[in-house]
Amino acid sequence: MIDHVRIGVLGAAKIAPPAVVRPARSSTVAEVVAVAARSADKAKAFADKHGIARVHGSYEDLLADPAIDAVYNPLPNGLHGKWTLAALEAGKHVLCEKPFTANAAEAATVAKAADASGLVVMEAFHYRYHPLAMRVAEIISSGVLGPLRHVEASVCIPLPLFSNIRYDYSLAGGATMDTGCYAVHMARLLGGEEPEVRSAKALLRGPSIDRAMRASLRFPSGHTGSVHASLWSSTVLKLSMKAVGENGTLSVVNPLVPQALHRLSLELKGKKSAETFEKRATYAYQLDAFTDAVLHGKPFPTTADDAVKNMTVIDSIYRAAGLPLRQPTP
Repeated sequence: MIDHVRIGVLGAAKIAPPAVVRPARSSTVAEVVAVAARSADKAKAFADKHGIARVHGSYEDLLADPAIDAVYNPLPNGLHGKWTLAALEAGKHVLCEKPFTANAAEAATVAKAADASGLVVMEAFHYRYHPLAMRVAEIISSGVLGPLRHVEASVCIPLPLFSNIRYDYSLAGGATMDTGCYAVHMARLLGGEEPEVRSAKALLRGPSIDRAMRASLRFPSGHTGSVHASLWSSTVLKLSMKAVGENGTLSVVNPLVPQALHRLSLELKGKKSAETFEKRATYAYQLDAFTDAVLHGKPFPTTADDAVKNMTVIDSIYRAAGLPLRQPTP
């Protein structure tokens, strides 16, 4: 039985420092001990900058390191499934960046391997571990809004850097895969059920790459939903979610990065209230949840099975928009 989690990072990705390296510094039970990258020089520079003790010459070497308990996988979308499976085969727990895989079929394969392994596999929807999202889940599950009528989620950011991997189909890119996977996840959280995609319309950067997407949803209980995702569109910045029920409305400003600023507003039968929460980073809460799962078996919401459900909706959105599903990168 281990008493702390030694983490190896696959790739010197820009997301790694805020997602795991910095949160681990303030954790008593987590430590980033190694990194590997496609370029040895890049890996060494990353390790030197962030005080990481060991550099491995390949992803395979990092996975073979017996001094590593868990792997953080921030590789391009199309490589998430491949290297999560490899990590599981090596006996490592995995914190995998969103989206979990290239498509739902690949997600199901990874989920099956995760279940068979008995290891922790967490999709890194960091927002979900902040007290703000926890409170949203509590309000929805309480039924205080009454029967739901409509839910919506928007995650739109300005990223007009078209050489970025997010616009690369060969790496399973696209707005719906990037910001959209958050919007889908939030809509599912608010809706409380797994939705059917009724329609979807994309703005394109190339023949197969969406730079923005709008989709209409319907849930089994009859309420409707919508998701709006964008990397570059006339909606430059919008981070929000809303649930409307017969008794009132729940609205959230910036559920994605609430440590910057946020607001939860609740209107019930004409009475309005607002709540705010501490500004500790979402990533710190996520690392707490990951280490609690590894060390103590504590349950968590963004499981591999949940990832299959999220990827299923994403696939359906692409189909409804007339776009091809994303595929794993060879």
